Amino acid sequence: MKNPLSPVIPRDTSSVSPWQLVSANAQTADHTANDTIYDTLVIGAGITGLTTALLLQNAGHKCLIAEAHAPGFGTTGGTSAHLNTFFDATYPEIEKDFGEKASKLVAASGKEAFRQITDLIEKYRIDCDFDYKDAFLFSENEKETKELTAILEASRKAGITVVEERENGVPIPFQLSLLFKDQGQFHPLKYLQGLIKEFIKAGGEIQPDTFIRETSFENDIHLAKTDRQTIRAKNLVYATHIPPGINLLHFRCAPYRSYVLGIKLKDENYPDKLVYDMQEPYHYFRSHVIDGQPYLILGGADHKTGHEDPALAFEDLEAYARKYYAVSSVDFKWSSQYYVPADGLPYIGLLPGGDDRMYVATGFNGNGMIFGTLSGKIISDLILGVENQYAELFKPSRIKPMAGFSEFVKENADVAYHFVADRLSAEAMDSFKQLKTGTGEVIYHDDQKLAVYKDEEGEITALIPVCTHAGCIVNFNAAEKSWDCPCHGGRFNLQGKVLTGPPRKDLEQINIS
Repeated sequence: MKNPLSPVIPRDTSSVSPWQLVSANAQTADHTANDTIYDTLVIGAGITGLTTALLLQNAGHKCLIAEAHAPGFGTTGGTSAHLNTFFDATYPEIEKDFGEKASKLVAASGKEAFRQITDLIEKYRIDCDFDYKDAFLFSENEKETKELTAILEASRKAGITVVEERENGVPIPFQLSLLFKDQGQFHPLKYLQGLIKEFIKAGGEIQPDTFIRETSFENDIHLAKTDRQTIRAKNLVYATHIPPGINLLHFRCAPYRSYVLGIKLKDENYPDKLVYDMQEPYHYFRSHVIDGQPYLILGGADHKTGHEDPALAFEDLEAYARKYYAVSSVDFKWSSQYYVPADGLPYIGLLPGGDDRMYVATGFNGNGMIFGTLSGKIISDLILGVENQYAELFKPSRIKPMAGFSEFVKENADVAYHFVADRLSAEAMDSFKQLKTGTGEVIYHDDQKLAVYKDEEGEITALIPVCTHAGCIVNFNAAEKSWDCPCHGGRFNLQGKVLTGPPRKDLEQINIS
């Protein structure tokens, strides 16, 4: 087993997922000439960006992918890589908010995205540990059973194959268990590397370490400025989980983090199916073999980014695992970010209020591998002028006054709270000496609020704690050694550099010497 502390592929966290231990592909990193005009610039090299770019490149477009860090740096490298045709927004919820026809469309879109993944794997012979897996969804009390019964009925109406079962795939007592046939799992970064290989082979270009600072639209061309160049393209796609700047989607999507463990068991009681409970937040289970060693992959303990203690989330998840499994060791602990849409469905298509031919894909909830793939198909079709039966349902400018309204109010009232309360609630400290090594804190110093980190040698790094996206105050994430914004999910490293989320500018460093 490779050392989990020495990942080959970097991510936006200090924790390490098992996917990061694979060997990295050789990447193209040539600087683009300023006079080159691409058909499409895709910003972000995760599953959404690579799928979109590959489909366009194969259709004859000249595409460039600009990645701020490295391919798979964000959520694609931290997903638990479940492939489902049922989603965090359940079919009863979709039917209630959007109608029966929409529910059937969502089911069909999930099937098509799943088929897109398997077709690409087969066509390009991508060795990514793909396997078909049936999936259990189970209840543990009367309230959950009532909800699960509704899911059974609505899922069948939507066209999903699901039956009641007498087992649930895990050693946890249950009341009702549903079995969804022909779901799947894979190694996300091996799959991503397969897409990268074929994209480059088709003539596509990838530029890692290329952070887009700002964009403009002049003479019908998008101009994307980096620290070293200006990239020109006819179409621009934000495959960055959430677009930068401040726009409507930041008020319709809430950032959350989910936590995952890679657990070695004393026995061989590894689940051979995908499994989900009905708790809130729910737990999700599967297994994967890493370097010949099987692991229980257990996730959950989700919370809004920047709001709760990530270390406690890991502790709770491990305690839950030990309650039901004979744990030998927890070899991997990692987390990743996703965005919850106000009305339950992703936003895929033209960016509301954006420039012409500017596209976005966000709000995938916990179903990023499927909806990222679906986004690639919808956006590439929109750019190519191909009719897509799902585009209208998922378009970002849709208005559903009732669907998700209470969630919209709750999430944005919370954002408003953090604009004000965080400026008043920080506990003043008499000196930096009170700060323990290896920790960070937002403190007052000389009447100025600072985000301060003290490393293991006692060296201090101080930053202005005001998120450069919308002005909220960042919080320290001890588990991932990052500064996280509780409003829109912007995340910065210990030196204030943007990791993920909508900010375009780094946090300002302060000389406190």
